[in-house]
Parts: sequence; C-alpha cells; structure tokens
Amino acid sequence: MAAGDAALVDFIELHQRLFVLTGAGCSTDSGIPDYRDADGGWKRSQPVTFQAFMGDDLTRQRYWARSLVGWRRFGHALPNATHHALAKLEQRGNVQLLLTQNVDGLHQRAGSRNVVDMHGRLDTVRCMGCDHRFPRHAFQSMLLEHNPVWATLDAADAPDGDADLDGQDFATFVIPPCPECGGILKPDVVFFGENVPRDRVATAMQALDDADAMLVVGSSLMVFSGYRFAHAAAKAGKPVAAVNLGRTRADPLLNLKIEQPCAEALAFLLRDRSAAGAEEIA
Repeated sequence: MAAGDAALVDFIELHQRLFVLTGAGCSTDSGIPDYRDADGGWKRSQPVTFQAFMGDDLTRQRYWARSLVGWRRFGHALPNATHHALAKLEQRGNVQLLLTQNVDGLHQRAGSRNVVDMHGRLDTVRCMGCDHRFPRHAFQSMLLEHNPVWATLDAADAPDGDADLDGQDFATFVIPPCPECGGILKPDVVFFGENVPRDRVATAMQALDDADAMLVVGSSLMVFSGYRFAHAAAKAGKPVAAVNLGRTRADPLLNLKIEQPCAEALAFLLRDRSAAGAEEIA
C-alpha cells in the first residue's frame, strides 16, 4: 500500500461520517474533460454565463449547436473507478452526504444514493418561462430534427457536454422553443452568474454539520460554491482531506492532501470489495 493510500485509509477509518464533495477530476476517466490546470487556472475560455445565455440569441445558438455535437458522447458516458469507489464508501456506511459539483449524474449511475447535485443535471432541460422539464435525450432529437446538417459535424469534447465546434455560422442554428409555452429552453444546470438553489445549500450544510470530517475528491475548489463548504468545515474544527492533482483554493485549510489521480487514490476501496468477494468464494 502506498503512503498516500495508508494516510487516506487512516483518515476514513478515523472519521466514519464523511461529507464528500466531488468535482470534475472524478469524471475525466469517463472521457469528460475538466476545466482547470494544476494551478487552478482555466484551460480554455470560461463557460457561458447565465446573463449571456438568456440575453443573446446568438449565444444560445452557439451553446446548443456545440451541445448537439458534444451530447453524442457526454450523454453516453459511463461511471469510472472513482465513481464506483465512492459508491462503495457509501455502501460501507461512511458517507453522510455526497455533494457533487458535476452535472453528469455518474455518481448515481455508479450506485451512490445520498447525492446532492449542487449545480443540477445536464440530462434535463428546463423552460425558463413555465418551468417545464423534460429529458435532454428527447431535446437532442428535437435539435436534430430542426438541424439535420449539424448531425454530420464532429468536434473535440469540451467540459460538460460542450464541443470545440468553431468556425461555423451559428446564426443558422434553429433552437426549438418549449413545447408547452414556447419559452426559452436551458439545461437544468447552474450557469456562471446564477446562484445555487438555497435548498441544496441548506441540505448540504446540514449534512456537513452532522459529519465528522470532509473529503474533497477531484476538485480545485476555485469556485466559491464548493470552497464555502471547506471553509465552513475548517471553521467548525472538522478535518478536511483532499484528493486532487494540483493546487486547491483550500490548501491552507487541509489536514491531508493526496496528490494522485482520484481512481488511484481510492483504489483501496474497490480492492476491499474484491478481497471480500474472494473470501466468499473460498
């Protein structure tokens, strides 16, 4: 067992009720790119803001055109070893709550049940007029029906279902309106410039209050919506551990930091399951 493994094992054994916060580093092994480099800086231009999406037709056309291409792979991404390891941790009874900054739903697909999707889910589309919601897969069919030529295009994957589709005339892209009221459709996720719903924050803060310690997995915590929980944990005297490659905003607050890929650092949780299965067979 590596030194990092041993330290993390000890941390989990010592703190049986963990508040777990996850970020993009959990999903990179599922083929979903992350946003930030090892120093916490942007790898690409910042994501579209809520204000730009709602206020500009061309911004919405560009967003949904790129999403049409990116969804083909994002919508079929599968959980990886990190998701399965955290599901195992919950099954062991060690997770008070898993709060994820990701919008891919892969924790739930891996078997985690006590999950709060802080920034929403990309697999749901929401009308900003009447609040009607329906599956993103259904909206993909609508987009393709209105834009058949765009179905032939491909581009490199970008974070959260986006694609690096540049050099196109996005003004020709047709966005279907809400089938209920004709309003503007938006993915049911929190964009930059939007606030995380208060009920999600309240649920997460209550879980943090009830937890023994906090474990951060695959997040630089550069966005305040995630960092606030590490700050609250440290202020309350709760130990904070992080598994992350590179700098995090909460580095001065950490009691333990494991700078390894998430799947590698958490592999012992899946080895435990394999060992138990071997013993049952024997």
